[in-house]
Amino acid sequence: MTHSSALEAANTFEELNLAPELLSAVAEMGYVTPTPIQREAIPLVLAGRDLLAQAQTGTGKTAAFTLPLLHKMCPHANTSTSPARHPVRALVLAPTRELAIQVYDNVAAYAKNLPLRSTVVFGGVNMKEQEAILRAGVEVLVATPGRLLDHAGNKTTLLNQVQFLVLDEADRMLDMGFLPDLKRILDLLPAKRQTLLFSATFNDEITRLANSFLRDPLKVEVARKNTATELVEQVAHKVAEDDKIDALLRVVKLRELSQALVFTRTKIAADKLCRRLQKRGVEAAAIHGDKAQVDRLLALEGFKQGKIKLLVATDIAARGIDIVELPCVFNYELPYSPEDYVHRIGRTGRAGASGLAVSLVSPEEDKLLAGVERFINRKLEITPLPSPPAPVPVAVPAPVPVPPLARPEADKVDAVPVARGRRAKEPVCALFLPPVRTGPDGGAPE
Repeated sequence: MTHSSALEAANTFEELNLAPELLSAVAEMGYVTPTPIQREAIPLVLAGRDLLAQAQTGTGKTAAFTLPLLHKMCPHANTSTSPARHPVRALVLAPTRELAIQVYDNVAAYAKNLPLRSTVVFGGVNMKEQEAILRAGVEVLVATPGRLLDHAGNKTTLLNQVQFLVLDEADRMLDMGFLPDLKRILDLLPAKRQTLLFSATFNDEITRLANSFLRDPLKVEVARKNTATELVEQVAHKVAEDDKIDALLRVVKLRELSQALVFTRTKIAADKLCRRLQKRGVEAAAIHGDKAQVDRLLALEGFKQGKIKLLVATDIAARGIDIVELPCVFNYELPYSPEDYVHRIGRTGRAGASGLAVSLVSPEEDKLLAGVERFINRKLEITPLPSPPAPVPVAVPAPVPVPPLARPEADKVDAVPVARGRRAKEPVCALFLPPVRTGPDGGAPE
């Protein structure tokens, strides 16, 4: 195994010598400058080398293997309706349904100008629709290992013409116990093929796996070993376990976060937190392995559309959630595996954008925090929870003395008080005057 750096630094995608149809699609997506992993990997893949590549999540590694493989399949692109003209030439394996869907969406976007067919297959849904697409023929197949073996066993797809194999997030596949399935799949593939292994982290198991089925691979590392992306601001708050939900909502409010991805360790904890958030009037949903596939897709789509403010997830979803400009990730519970911390916070700060990762650490999680710090080789600064801004004092103007109303001098003289509060010249109602007495002839009395 040899180490390599980029053959020549490419400042634009045109300098990578990709097909015009791919360059057009990339330009439509707004991509201008290749990311470091793309500059490193694409020339090596185009040269036909096996690759063992490590890159931080969110750095564009899907394009790093998809673009060169589509370029190499351009001579096979055709519009024939015959399934025989569309055999599976590129196989991409992903550990989770969400990641498989994400990779497939990228493949479809990059290949939009090419007559190359692609699809994705994963468990949790009915196989009939997948079988129909596979029987019609596809050049690029993205799959989770278990469902791929189901289709292979039913003879709905053949893998004997695969020229390119990609293992995406290989470390997660090993963590999830997919090694026996991987070995079974490898037995179905031609021995002569180009194999690419991509992973966010490297360990001894990954190295042994690479040595077992890669041929003289080149190793590409565009990030320091086991580091979290430097574009993500990482903060930690010490919080009692019972106070975590209040702390979560406080940070969301005071930092004015439009959305956040909230990670728990277990499915039960994810469901419990989701229910508590909903009772408080928060638009929240949970996503984990026990959720039906349709529910997982609906939750993820609602989150992407902004209808869901807080998406609560377990680590099974850490690799497959790709939200453009996701502002924040919460570690509501620190993971047991320090590697999962890197994958979690890699959901924010993607493709050159900045992000925020907030860890709510209870006293019982101090050992887990220490494990994370050793793994990423840095200390997480413990900071107080944000406080609301102090109220701005309002200046109260001093009262302005009001002078007594001035009255005319004549009014002062005439206003002599009389009985019952009347003024001397005030008219009197005739009903209250004594009767007028008259004489016998009607005249005045004598």
